[in-house]
Amino acid sequence: MKRFTKHLIVRYIIAGGTSAAVNLGLLSLLYYVFDIYYLYASIFSSVVAFFVSLTLHKFWTFQDYSRKDIYTQIGKYSMTSLFGLLLNTTLLYVFVDHFHFFVYFSQILAGGLVAGITFFISRSLVFKGKTDLFSFNI
Repeated sequence: MKRFTKHLIVRYIIAGGTSAAVNLGLLSLLYYVFDIYYLYASIFSSVVAFFVSLTLHKFWTFQDYSRKDIYTQIGKYSMTSLFGLLLNTTLLYVFVDHFHFFVYFSQILAGGLVAGITFFISRSLVFKGKTDLFSFNI
């Protein structure tokens, strides 16, 4: 497993998937089990997932252990996340309303595109970790 996760892109996908699972799991728990209004549950779960994502990407994905500029990184990561949300929403709208794709397919397509774009933004502007993106030597 350690051999597999030594690659930056693999760690990025795992960290992003973990954050998405936390978001969906917490949303489901709050809404279906505790009967919390879905918008409140969504906001709370998104905030928790944001911090899970930030922590995993900073310390594990990009292996940036410095705490010197952590508040600057949080700000930059917040802006990257907001940009990703805006881009995802725009792409979803275009795919569904203009190209008439199914919603779930559109979300997968938009999410994949946004993940690719935000990966490069995070890698070059937010975190200063290792850059082993294309080193797939096994």
